[in-house]
Amino acid sequence: MSMQFQLQNAPVDIISSVRFNPSERYSSFLLASSWDTTLSLYDTSVENGRLLTRVDCVAPLLDCCWDELGRSAFIGGLENRVRMVDLESGRCNVVGDHDDAVKSVLFHRQSGLVVSGSWDRTVQLLDCRSSSRVYMSRQPHKVFSMDMTENLLVVGMAGRAVHIYDIRHMAEPFQRRESSLKHMTRAVRCIPTGEGYASSSIEGRIAVDFFDASPDVQAKKYAFKCHRAAEVDMDAVYSVNSLAFHPLHGTFVSGGSDSLVCFWDFKARKRLRQYPRYPGPVQALEIDSKGSALAISYGGDVEIGLEGNTSGNNGIVIRSLGPGEGKSKV
Repeated sequence: MSMQFQLQNAPVDIISSVRFNPSERYSSFLLASSWDTTLSLYDTSVENGRLLTRVDCVAPLLDCCWDELGRSAFIGGLENRVRMVDLESGRCNVVGDHDDAVKSVLFHRQSGLVVSGSWDRTVQLLDCRSSSRVYMSRQPHKVFSMDMTENLLVVGMAGRAVHIYDIRHMAEPFQRRESSLKHMTRAVRCIPTGEGYASSSIEGRIAVDFFDASPDVQAKKYAFKCHRAAEVDMDAVYSVNSLAFHPLHGTFVSGGSDSLVCFWDFKARKRLRQYPRYPGPVQALEIDSKGSALAISYGGDVEIGLEGNTSGNNGIVIRSLGPGEGKSKV
């Protein structure tokens, strides 16, 4: 199989999220949610991929995730609802409701609960077995991005607010922080070791922060410029739309509206690699659980919206990662 290939039968509009199956047996199965209202499931183990199923949903989708066993999916978007999708039958059952768009959905494997974050300024814990809400936490701003490591939940919001919760005690944030970035948050992703998280903004910057509040550890946090291009008399600055950590090496990739994907070693504070430019702005990234494949979705500018996107300029590339690719050189 080639170093990278384009998936056939890609969604026709902006691909908002790509998620590899968490199980070892089906780690090559990839979910893709799209603004064209579809949820697609691909087998990426074969050249050009194979579309296994496509589910038509009610409204544009902003995020998706797998359940613990990798048999069902959860979706959220402009319908203002969280749905559980049976990938064999295509049935979509409502498991939660919001008052505005659902921007982020996660599955917490320790409790079996779905975590949803919305533009209605709430984070909800949902029991998919009973289709009931276990807890609702009100936030000061719209939720833009979330991620989890073990029992810690990081919520990136408008207003440069970041709340960190112990998901077992949602009444109060474990920590309240102001983002290390000066402009709107686009993505937050937790470091696999559980020591902290990376976040990105619309202003071509990435920050690395740590959970330990001690002064010695907080002195290690930093932010850096990226996804920029020097032009005459100015720098072109691009949004950093997605981040994804390598599960084995602890390094991470970033994707931007400059159509580029870069690998970073956050401990050495160095860029390891930059891949050739993709056909459109990079919207979502994901590395599989084995660290052997990178999924890259690209397409029209998500901030322009559905009507501003160029039809046909959306796609998903699967890039094979060698054993040393993305590994720290220190």
